[in-house]
Amino acid sequence: MPAPQDTADAILIQGLTKTYAAAGTNPAKTALKGLDLSIAAGSIFGLLGPNGAGKSTTINILAGLVRKTAGKVTIWGFDQDVNPRQSRAAIGVMPQELNIDPFLSPRASLEVQAGLYGVPKAERWTDELLELVGLTEQAGSYSRHLSGGMKRRLLLAKALVHRPQILVLDEPTAGVDIQLRDMLWRNVRKLNEQGMTIILTTHYLEEAEQMCDRIAIIDRGQLVLCDDTSAILGRADSKSLIVDTGPSRAIPALPDGLRAERRADGRLAISYAPSRITADGLIDLLREADLPIRDIAVEVPDLEDVFVQLTSRR
Repeated sequence: MPAPQDTADAILIQGLTKTYAAAGTNPAKTALKGLDLSIAAGSIFGLLGPNGAGKSTTINILAGLVRKTAGKVTIWGFDQDVNPRQSRAAIGVMPQELNIDPFLSPRASLEVQAGLYGVPKAERWTDELLELVGLTEQAGSYSRHLSGGMKRRLLLAKALVHRPQILVLDEPTAGVDIQLRDMLWRNVRKLNEQGMTIILTTHYLEEAEQMCDRIAIIDRGQLVLCDDTSAILGRADSKSLIVDTGPSRAIPALPDGLRAERRADGRLAISYAPSRITADGLIDLLREADLPIRDIAVEVPDLEDVFVQLTSRR
C-alpha cells in the first residue's frame, strides 16, 4: 500500500480538463473546464452538481477509468501520471452501476478483487468485510441471487478490499431502502473515524448536509463553490418568518422584496432577505399592519435551497 501522503490533501486537482471527441453525429464535448479542487485528508467531502455537471467524469479520472485531456491529479501524495499504480492503490470506488459477476459468490468476488490489487492472502480481510457489510450469511451464494440492496453492500466491500486511504461513494443510496442507507452511513462514519477520507456524490442533498464536513458544487464542468457545509448554508440570503395569526386574516400589503403566502395550516409564511431586513423589522411591519401575532418561527434554507440558488444563476 502507498505510504502516507506528505501534504494535508488526500486529493489535489489542478486545471483538470476533459474533452470527449466527436462521435458520429455527436459533437465534441468538454466535460471539465480547468477544475481546481483540494480535498483534505480525513474529511467527508461532498461533490455535488446537476446531471451533466462533470461529477462522474471527475470520479472516473480519479479511479483511472478515464484519461484526462489536461491538468494534474495527485492522490495521497502521488502524481497520477508519474505513479499511476500507487495513486490507484490509495483509492477505492463504490460505483453507481451494479458491476458484479453474477456467477461468483460474495466471498469469491472479494477474493478476486483482492487478487487484482495484489493483496497477499495473509493480508486479506474477506470475512471481516463480509461482516462489516452484513453479507456473512450470503457469503457462499451466487451473487445473482442477491437482492439489489445486498449487491450494493457487496460493491462497498469490493471498494475496501485493498484498505484504501480514500473511499469514493458514487450515488451510494440511489434506490435503496432505509435499512441499507442507515447501515451504509454507520459504516462510513466508522471508517472516517478510523482516518479514511470519504468522497460522496449524491442527489439526496439532505444526506450531504448531514454527512459532509465540506462540499464542492460543480456545474457545466466548472467549480461553482467549495466551502465548509455550515458556511455554504449561511450563504443563502433567504429566510422565512412563519407567523400564527389566529383566524385567517387578509394578507397585509408588504414592501417590495417580501413575499407572503397563507399555508394550509393557516399560518402566514413571509419570505425575506436578511441582508435587506431583519426579523425584528419584519415583525414591526406586521404590528403596524395591525396583524395579531400568536406565535412566530424562523425557517432557514437547507442545502437544496442553496444548491438551486447557486446553479440557477449560471
